[in-house]
Amino acid sequence: MRKYPNPMNPCVVGVDVLERSVDGRGRLHSHRLLSTEWGLPGFVKAILGTSRTLTYIKEHSVVDPVEKKMELCSTNITLTNVVSVNERLVYTPHPEDPGMTVLTQEAIITVKGISLGSYLESLMASTISSNAKKGREALEWVIGRLNAELEGLATPARAGA
Repeated sequence: MRKYPNPMNPCVVGVDVLERSVDGRGRLHSHRLLSTEWGLPGFVKAILGTSRTLTYIKEHSVVDPVEKKMELCSTNITLTNVVSVNERLVYTPHPEDPGMTVLTQEAIITVKGISLGSYLESLMASTISSNAKKGREALEWVIGRLNAELEGLATPARAGA
């Protein structure tokens, strides 16, 4: 999947596919490493005790074409001594309108051993929630790009027919 980079989420600055395979049921499994650059405010860096803004996230996705379902699970692998974020997104067809998609999102955020931990957890939860809309917009952007590429491939084929 080519979700990143995209104009809706510029903080993702790099994506490396570590492994990709199709299982016996036809589901595509991908393991990726995302590099993200967060413009953290100075006071948050001070609370975290770091000036680091480049972080890494591991992501596992499963795309099931039979069930028409995509599941993404991600967790940070940077700053885990301070904060851990485990996020799960599931995209499925709407049960009553197959032309629509239902996104189910859950995240577990744990801030460890710092003052104002509950404040940071709340701030991160709010950010994750607002990013859900950006994620949907990003997928729509990817689908639009893929449709344009397919049309670009089909036009010369139709002209030659």
